[in-house]
Amino acid sequence: MKVKKFVAPSMPEAMKMIRAELGNDAVILNSKVVRKGGFFGLFTKKNIEVIAAVDPQPTRQRSERKKEEAPFSASFLAEKKQKEDANLLHELKELKTMLKQLSTNVNAGFSQYPGLLNEVHYRLVKQEISVPFVQEIMADLLERWYTNGGNATERQVFAWAKEIMREKLSPLPFGGISFQKKYINVVGPTGVGKTTTLAKIAARCVLQHGKNIAFITTDTYRIAAIDQLKTYAKILNVPLEVCYNLQDFHEAKKKLSDRDVVLIDTAGRNFRHPQYVKDLRNIIDFDEEMETFLVFALTAKYDDMKAIYEQFSLIPIDRFIFTKLDETTRYGAMFNLMMEYKVGASYLTNGQNVPDDMVEASVEHIINMLFGVEQL
Repeated sequence: MKVKKFVAPSMPEAMKMIRAELGNDAVILNSKVVRKGGFFGLFTKKNIEVIAAVDPQPTRQRSERKKEEAPFSASFLAEKKQKEDANLLHELKELKTMLKQLSTNVNAGFSQYPGLLNEVHYRLVKQEISVPFVQEIMADLLERWYTNGGNATERQVFAWAKEIMREKLSPLPFGGISFQKKYINVVGPTGVGKTTTLAKIAARCVLQHGKNIAFITTDTYRIAAIDQLKTYAKILNVPLEVCYNLQDFHEAKKKLSDRDVVLIDTAGRNFRHPQYVKDLRNIIDFDEEMETFLVFALTAKYDDMKAIYEQFSLIPIDRFIFTKLDETTRYGAMFNLMMEYKVGASYLTNGQNVPDDMVEASVEHIINMLFGVEQL
């Protein structure tokens, strides 16, 4: 195992140094606040001292050892050995103890952070937030921990973690439809609840905002889907146009020109087939008058969610809609998708009731769900 001490002005800078020299597999063994420089104890500068280690592969270890040994002559190594002092020996003794603890923790699958930070790390991992984002959050949290002298209550630590995540999500767009664009398009794979979600949005447009709306459906592959939307249209007393191609879509737009909002339902097809998204472009005119929401079910695997986004990124995606929150207790995929693709969220749904079982997405609501404070 290769072990090295790093000293930097802040924890994020120390983490950069560690990744640059030891790689992403490095683990933190110990960290503390130290003071450097000054004159007679005055004007010292606070730094973060971090001891990190990595266990490289044997072949890589041998090649690195050869590179390290080449520049050093025998006399230089002897001189270096003579300069080792009591502080270094003491540090090695402490390091030996920490290595034993680290080996136990790593083998058991646990992380090692000071104080209450382990509780935050456990929560992030349990919520299935991606490793790179967990590392970023914990690096920022470590800096706040040591800036505060390593003393904080559980409430303070979790408040810091929420604030860090809030700062990461806040630049993204959140909230329901803006009513700045006439056409609202809902896309996504089969089984995520697009039609029901569209009906919930439509009901809110009519009942809460008093808008004059209409439906367009391009889901001509499933008769049941058309019948379902016809039922909602009848309840809301609004027109429904069925479109099979781009010409039908332009004709429908003309017929519905007097409407405030036109909500568009699309077919749910196998997201692994690129032709599905190409078919959408052949039926729907994705112009500047349209807001498009991509729907994800949180019961899906995260790798599948990423594949869904990659397919649908061929068309402009304004925000995400997350459904089936009531069927899972892991909400990290929401954070992962928004951070990875820099796309915000519009709605969160947790049931089939129309127009209920849906809320407008917000940064605060999502963070509280991730930390188990709030449920829909």
